[in-house]
Amino acid sequence: MAELEKLMRDLSEADGVPGFEKEVRAKMAGYLTPLSDEIVKDRLGSILGKKTGDANGPRVLVAGHMDEVGFMVTSITKGGFLRFQTLGGWFSPVMQAHRVKVKTRKGDYIGLIGGVKPPHLLTPAEREKVLPIQEMFIDIGAASKEEAEEMGVRPGDPIVPVAEFLTMRGGDLWAGKALDNRAGCALSIDVLKRLQGQAHPNTVYAGATVQEEIGLRGATTVANLVQPDIAFAVDVGLAVDTPGFEPDRVTNHIGDGPLLFIFDATMVPHVGLRDLVLDTAEELGIPVQYESLPGGGTDAGRFHINGIGCPSMVIGFATRYIHTHTAVMARRDFELASQLLAAVIQKLDAKTVEGLFEA
Repeated sequence: MAELEKLMRDLSEADGVPGFEKEVRAKMAGYLTPLSDEIVKDRLGSILGKKTGDANGPRVLVAGHMDEVGFMVTSITKGGFLRFQTLGGWFSPVMQAHRVKVKTRKGDYIGLIGGVKPPHLLTPAEREKVLPIQEMFIDIGAASKEEAEEMGVRPGDPIVPVAEFLTMRGGDLWAGKALDNRAGCALSIDVLKRLQGQAHPNTVYAGATVQEEIGLRGATTVANLVQPDIAFAVDVGLAVDTPGFEPDRVTNHIGDGPLLFIFDATMVPHVGLRDLVLDTAEELGIPVQYESLPGGGTDAGRFHINGIGCPSMVIGFATRYIHTHTAVMARRDFELASQLLAAVIQKLDAKTVEGLFEA
């Protein structure tokens, strides 16, 4: 198996809903340690590899987020079914009848998201109704509340989507759970790998935050830890290249190059840093796409307001079917984004960064 594909598979198939990122963090530590001078962590569980080029140069932060959208057990019915709440944003039609993994103190159990009646029993009105998430439950095969408790289930246990990582189109496309945002985690590792043996006039902190999907929480603590001068959040954006989107809409296609976020609900990117990234992409012949996301945000929404202000940018990948059990993205977009970000970092000396503050 190719090294990059193995990295993506390892991170995608690891379990880590918000607040329960331990398994992903262990994977990250294994990949970051041989590439870093030091591993640094905050008290919520975020992890970064530190690589020093010039100890007196700017501090540059590059981070994905470890957490994936999932669920949490809130109660157990008398019949042994699990009621739950979402962790992160879900649309109820993509959840029904899917497999999930309930992670308990006594082990993991596969369950099915239920609540939908067989079509034979639905009235015409019910067929048109979207089932509210509050009416769903998870079936783990328990016959009673007591049996579920004996299995080790209790309120507060995390629930993770079940989906294997796979490749498509001869390896050109990656598909799996948690590409939002294990792809960003993988890119932070790949950027450190590209910087091995290369001069860079700064200190780079690359890794991943926790609890992005429920309020950019790890981003706040990581920025307080590192106090970066420049920050890059690496995250997925929306691919609108499938049937059902308007043909005259500005579209982002998987495989057409990295995404540069020009706006989201949490941040307008720093214009000087944006121009540096665009100029570097042009110099390298890397095509870029633009993302405007009024209905969502990224960790850069916290990075850029840290301290007295930190010029920040979001670089990502057009991705299909995010916030579902299985998403799809292009390997080419990942590789070009990694090449671009490593090249930008090599330009970020003290003089260049100081110039950005005046932009």
